[in-house]
This record gives sequence, structure tokens and C-alpha cells, in this order.
Amino acid sequence: MKKLRNILVNIPVISVFGDIDAGINRLVFDSREVSTNDVFVAQRGVHVDGHAYIDKAIDVGAAVIVCEELPSVIKDEVIYVLVADANVALAMLASNYYENPSSKLKLVGVTGTNGKTTISTLLYQLFKKAGYKVGLLSTVKVMVDDKEYPATHTTPDSVAINKFLEEMVDAGVEYCFMEVSSHGIHQKRTEGLHFVGGIFTNLSHDHLDYHSTFAEYRDVKKSFFDQLPKSAFALMNIDDKNGSVMAQNTKATKYSYALKTLADFKAKILEKSFSGTLVAINNTEVWTKLIGEFNIYNLLAIYGTAELLGLEKMKILTSISELESVSGRFQYVVSKESVTAIVDYAHTPDALKNVLETINDIRTGNENVITVVGCGGDRDKTKRPKMAHIASQLSNQAIFTSDNPRTEDPQSIIDEMEDGVSAENYKKTLSVLDRRQAIKTACKLANPGDIVLIAGKGHENYQEINGVKHHFDDLEEVSLCFNQLKN
Repeated sequence: MKKLRNILVNIPVISVFGDIDAGINRLVFDSREVSTNDVFVAQRGVHVDGHAYIDKAIDVGAAVIVCEELPSVIKDEVIYVLVADANVALAMLASNYYENPSSKLKLVGVTGTNGKTTISTLLYQLFKKAGYKVGLLSTVKVMVDDKEYPATHTTPDSVAINKFLEEMVDAGVEYCFMEVSSHGIHQKRTEGLHFVGGIFTNLSHDHLDYHSTFAEYRDVKKSFFDQLPKSAFALMNIDDKNGSVMAQNTKATKYSYALKTLADFKAKILEKSFSGTLVAINNTEVWTKLIGEFNIYNLLAIYGTAELLGLEKMKILTSISELESVSGRFQYVVSKESVTAIVDYAHTPDALKNVLETINDIRTGNENVITVVGCGGDRDKTKRPKMAHIASQLSNQAIFTSDNPRTEDPQSIIDEMEDGVSAENYKKTLSVLDRRQAIKTACKLANPGDIVLIAGKGHENYQEINGVKHHFDDLEEVSLCFNQLKN
């Protein structure tokens, strides 16, 4: 059994009521999971305040309460730890509880609006190919070397992060690549973690349902780099105007990557097709299966990170040529009739624009581009008309449909999307409420050589409607459509 004293090390505590030499069991922040001798951390969440559940936690066995505000009745048999910020306390308690596993491997964080999953996953692939034991904390999955766990959030909670990191250390993992979301940073889930490096991808419109302004969203991302230690590296996309902002106050050693400006890691696209891209990275040519300019930025981040972590240049380039695209990121399937369907996670205006511009850049011009797109419910409403505008502007046909409507009326979401369609593009749009039917409609409209883009859900294998997740996989659906049309 661990001692409370040992997990309070370096935590900014205001006061303690009780014996800090007491033995404790687990660290818990959900009162429904509390058992005997647990430490219950009362967090103030977006929708729920854990302070309201302190008595319930004590009733089922909590021995220690960590809180920002003491309850009106103090119980003699319970230890109370008063802190200024319970989110910070939970993260640091978790790190101490699992004996600071992030300091026992090389942890690299990837943050930005788009590209986090691709970069972290391909870095995992690359270092595995180089013969290392590697960990991955991503939107799609968690990998402890070869052992896979399903992912629940882009950035897991503090306890889960440190538990996974401890398992990685026990498995002999040397490197871990981690997606770091703005929610995770803002909710202090990354406090207490030791990063050897941080990567900034780009910044565009997203999560304004949570962060009230773009400036706040940007500053939250920036705070990740502000907290990097002097011993770390900060690798920035300086073609994005926010790259220099992210680096302003970091103590880490700064490095840059770019396609359009001078940088430490530079690339030039030489040839492009739907099968891949020929690119020169720091003047050395390499063929990659990745497609699109946005993916070459991702590739530069991967190359730069690998070099900064000590891998040899030719070994990196050889591995890059073998990397496979990430699930739900520009994945494509071709029908017997030569219709190409592309499934992509693009769920922000910038990501959708990048994918459609990539398609339009590669195609010959004789094909039609048919885009199926929706917007999530209970999320940032301001991007809905922007997404529809981009889809209708850059496609020959745009079909608006449901994404994950959650608790919202799917038709209302589509109505808000349609507000962004200009008069000259309106005739190019259709609205099909049912996503399965929308995909079928796109496949039926497509002629040989045409391209069908199904955007928004990517790797997700469910559709969330009124709190219930129903199995739904875009790639499965379009493959089924192609088979049915063939027959």
C-alpha cells in the first residue's frame, strides 16, 4: 500500500487535515468508482462539480478527499487535502502514484488542430521499424509496444495517461508519442509529465464551443510549449503564422519545418498522384505513400522529430518510404467501375479544404468530385456554414448529411450548414439526412473515373444519436455500396 505522503511530493497544497503517513489504495476522480481507502479528487468539470459527490465518496470508503473547497462538515476519520486547482493536483498525484513514468522514457507531445493523429501514429510506426519498443497515445488507439487498447479521448485523463506510461516502462518502451489536445492542456491532464519534445502542426478553426475565442484556443496550445523544459526540443511548423507565436516563451530548443519558407527541415514536392508523392526532404529525394501537401507537412514533422531523437538520416528516409497511411486519413478504395472513394477524418473547415484541394490538385479535371459531409451535434456551431461553403465550392456535388448528431436534431444541423452555401453553388448541393443513404446516393451519382469524398468521421466506427452509439463505418459502407453496384 502506498503512503499519502509519497504521492503529495511537489504538489502545491494549501493545507492538510489528517495524517499524511496514512496508507492509501487507488487514485479516483469519479465517485462511482470509489472503494475502501481510495483517494477521491473532487474536480470542477464543465458539466459536473466533484465537490457535490464528496459525501457519497466517503460513504463508499474514500479515506482521503482532495478538494478546492472544504465541505461544511469535516469528518474526523477522513483526511482532507485542500488545493487551489484539483485538476493540477490530480495530474501530479497520478504522476507520483505511478512513480513518474514519463521521466523513464522519451515522451514527445504533438499538438495543433490537424495532423496530430497522423504524426504520432507514423512516428510510432517509424520507431518500431527502427527496432525500438514504442508507445502511442492517440485518438485512434493506445499502443504499449505491440499491445493495443481502444482510445476514449484524444488526450486521456491524468490517471489513465500515467497508468499507460507505467505499463510502457514495465514493457521496456523507450519512446512514446502522444497527441496533446487543447482540452487536455486546458484541463491540466498533462501537468507533471516530462516531455523531451513538443511538435506544433498548425492552428485553424476548431473547438470554439469549448474555448470561447480563437485567441483563447491559441493561448491554451501555446501554454504546452511554455511549460517544456530547457532540455526539450520544440519543433514548429513556421509556414503557419501561429508557429512563431507558439515558440515565443518556450525554454526548449527551437527547431522549424516548412514547405514555403526557410527552415531546419525543408521539403519540396516533386511529383504527386493518388498512389503517393515524390518529395525532397533537405535535398534528398524519397517516395512516400502519403498524399497531399498537408501530409508532407506531417512527414516533415516526423522526419525532424526522428532526427532530433538521434535516428540516422538514411534510416529515417528508408522507413518513411515504407510508412502506411493512418486509419481514416485519406484512405481510399476503388470500385470495379474505377470510381475512387476517399474516407477522411476532416471535420474542421481547414482540414476539409486541405483534402479537397489535394484531390483537385491531383485529378486531371475530367472527373467529378462528389463530397459527403456532415457536422457533429453539441459541438462548435460556427464551423457548420464554413464546412458547407468549402464542400460546395470545391466539389462538383456536395451532399450534406448527419455526422454524430448526438442530442441535436440532425435536420437543424444540416439547415445551419446550408446557410453557408452561396447562391451560385446551391444547385450543386443535396441534403440526405441518413448518412448510409447519403453514401449510397454519392456512389450512384458517380460515373467511372469520378471521386467520392466521405468526410468527417474517418476512423470512427460508430454514429452517436441521442446518447447511443450505433455501429457505422464509412469505409465499410462505401465498400458495400461498390459491391452492390457491381452486382
